[in-house]
Amino acid sequence: MLDLSNWRAGLLCLTLVATPALAQDDPLKVGYVYVGPTGDFGWTYQHDQGRLALEAALGEQVETTYVENVAEGADAERVIRQLASTGHDLVFTTSFGFMNPTIKVAQSFPEVKFEHATGYKRADNVATYMGRFYEGRWVAGIIAGHMTESDTLGYIASFPIPEVIRGINAFTLGAQSVNPDVQVRVVFVNSWFDPGKEAEAAGALIDQGADVLSQITDSPAAVQAAEGRGVYAIGQASDMSEFGPNAHLTAIIDDWSGYYIERVQAVLDGNWESTDTWGGFDTGMVKMGPYHEDIPTEVVALAEEAEAAISAGTLHPFTGPIRNQSGEVVVPAGETLDDAALLSMDWFVEGVQGRIPD
Repeated sequence: MLDLSNWRAGLLCLTLVATPALAQDDPLKVGYVYVGPTGDFGWTYQHDQGRLALEAALGEQVETTYVENVAEGADAERVIRQLASTGHDLVFTTSFGFMNPTIKVAQSFPEVKFEHATGYKRADNVATYMGRFYEGRWVAGIIAGHMTESDTLGYIASFPIPEVIRGINAFTLGAQSVNPDVQVRVVFVNSWFDPGKEAEAAGALIDQGADVLSQITDSPAAVQAAEGRGVYAIGQASDMSEFGPNAHLTAIIDDWSGYYIERVQAVLDGNWESTDTWGGFDTGMVKMGPYHEDIPTEVVALAEEAEAAISAGTLHPFTGPIRNQSGEVVVPAGETLDDAALLSMDWFVEGVQGRIPD
């Protein structure tokens, strides 16, 4: 495996890691661009677990490369271009801020295939993919709504993009479905991975009365803070229970393994196409982590029923009536937001405390 892990002074530093010689003459070269470190135990960690599953499944047919800690912006374009120009047949770019750099580089390398996670811009050689994480956040909200004693939940948010806002709203609506008195306090930290800021935000939310924390940031700092302060937390992207065995109620788990294997196999088979994939519970791209023993059996049953109903398409987290923070009905009773509305969401539901930053 070729590990491209350090970016210094605008130059890509390549570190060769010894691996067994490949028996196949021309393995498919697959590159990954990560916004955080592979050891964040969140978003990037799970993408890298998917890469490792790909290697295990396809063996000598593939050779994978990854670059971690890539800043969104000019650095991302240089890294993506470097991968495209060094013989990579397929490049996965795994953060929203990599969208425009991916499209730009793809125009210069029409023979290379690209896949961008969480974006919406496509081309003949650029596909997009994302998980319906809001489904898991609704279920986590059900758990949090039952477990809170203060009726105050805390949410550590990264950036005010639709994906993040959608998750906060789904969590709130899920909690309110079982506890109408719930309020959700939100703190934006303007980073995907900053354990210090995440811990500080977690502490501030606990000080404001939150006794269950959720997050869409990538370190386990919030879970650790909850463990230290004697409150509960919901993990992000992976099972974070080892960082807070008493605090960790469950987690929304991102499982990219099946998707990565399927898409790379399509390239090997010669039938890859530019597609837009948004998978949820029904595809296995989104899963719930193990439930803590503190959660009553009947509450676990409710969560499992909700997951099954969402997977079957008989329950949608964004079915009205839904009101915004001003109390205005934005989704009438019986109506459900379509994907276009979900993908452009820029408003908070009633019960969210905090504003969306400009």
